[in-house]
Amino acid sequence: MAAPSIMSDPTTRRQLIGRLAAIAGAALLRPALASAAPGSRYRAVAFDGFVLFDPRPIPALANELFGDKGPRLVEAWRTRQFDYQWLQALAGRYQDFWKSTESALLFAARSTGVDLKPEARDRLMQAWLRLEAWPDVAPSLLALRKANLRLAPLANLTPAILEAAIANSHLEGLLDEVISTDRAKTYKPDPRAYQLGLDVLRLRREEIVFAASAGWDAAGSRWFGYPTYWVNRSGAPAEELGVTADGSGPAMAGLVAFAGKS
Repeated sequence: MAAPSIMSDPTTRRQLIGRLAAIAGAALLRPALASAAPGSRYRAVAFDGFVLFDPRPIPALANELFGDKGPRLVEAWRTRQFDYQWLQALAGRYQDFWKSTESALLFAARSTGVDLKPEARDRLMQAWLRLEAWPDVAPSLLALRKANLRLAPLANLTPAILEAAIANSHLEGLLDEVISTDRAKTYKPDPRAYQLGLDVLRLRREEIVFAASAGWDAAGSRWFGYPTYWVNRSGAPAEELGVTADGSGPAMAGLVAFAGKS
């Protein structure tokens, strides 16, 4: 049986996310609580990595390699991946996305009884460098650029993973910046991670729409003070965290309509 995860307890999960939201201190959080100013025009969109890039080939590869054990391995891997990243951020023991993901994979294999040979481990890890964009991404980025919006991923993925995914997807020239939270040596939803959008784009938070791919990231972005659109491709329910995205929908088209408005 797989070892239990602290994140499987909803109360613990809410407490952990809430604790991360407080890391940067009251001086940062007080102005973040204000919503976008009435009548303000958005000037940029910052995207979570999985709004842009489709991670589904990674679990598909695990299923190919391990058959019936693949889904259990993937679930344990995904859960421990978040556990390690957020715990490391809280403890000040940062490891980047690549290292924490590999450590999570090794633990997941042991906890699910999967015989993870070095070749299989390397194939699963290298799959992170082969990510490609969802089909609706390129036309949506073009539409957002036509609306005079600056565009940048703001993701927990390493710079190498982001740059490879951009190249794999032929998105060069459509993105103005590539922002990995590795710059701040932390992970979203730490406010220091969201602060990178302001620092790199040199805009106010009410001028930047944050596009989240997960409910916890939508909550973290709203806590920080970004106008937030949740591209909820999986149809997941909203988190019970006392805050909701400003808009949501199953695809990029809704984000284009939301971010393009004055």
